[in-house]
Amino acid sequence: MLLKLKIFCFVISLLLLAAPFCSSAELKDENLIQNIPSGYKIDFQAKKGNMILMEMVPQNQTVQDWTEMVTTNIYLGLKNVTPESYQEKMQQLWGASCKGSEFASVTKGKENGYPFAIWMQVCTLNPSTGKPEYTWFKAIKGNDSFYVVQKAFKFNPSGKQITQWMQYFRSIIVCDTRLKGHSCPKTAR
Repeated sequence: MLLKLKIFCFVISLLLLAAPFCSSAELKDENLIQNIPSGYKIDFQAKKGNMILMEMVPQNQTVQDWTEMVTTNIYLGLKNVTPESYQEKMQQLWGASCKGSEFASVTKGKENGYPFAIWMQVCTLNPSTGKPEYTWFKAIKGNDSFYVVQKAFKFNPSGKQITQWMQYFRSIIVCDTRLKGHSCPKTAR
C-alpha cells in the first residue's frame, strides 16, 4: 500500500526536501493518491513555479526514448480551471499541432467529491516523432490545486491495454484530511 503515496511523497520531497516515503498518518490537507505503475520508474521530476511535473516510463525506457509514458502535472493553487475547460484547451493545442487529430470523452463526474474528466486524444502521425500518439487524460479539480495524469502510447494500444489503464485511472484520487466527503484512504507503512 505504500506505493499509493509515492506521488504525494514526491510532492513533499520537492517542496520540503523530505524523504520520499510517508504513511497515511503523514497525509495532511489535499493530496493526489497515485500508484507508480508496476514495471515503471520515475525518470524525470521537476518543480517549476506553481507546477510539479513527474514522468514515469517502463523500466527499460527513458523520457528521451519511450513508447509508453505516464505524466503527472500538479498545478498548485490553480482553482479557476475545470476538467472540461482543461480538456477543451488541450484539444485546441493538440489539434493545432497535429492535423487530423481525434478526440473522445470517456467519462466525467465526481470521485471522492471532486469533479473529474477522462478523455482521449489521438494524433495519427505526430509531426515531431513521425509516430502515432494515443493519449488518455484524467483531470481532477481539487479545492487547493488542479491535477492531471496522462497515459501516452506511441502506438495504437490493444483493447486489453486500454482496459488496464482505465482501471489505473480509476485508482487515482484526490483526498483531503480536512474535509468530510473527501476522505483519504487508510494505508499502512
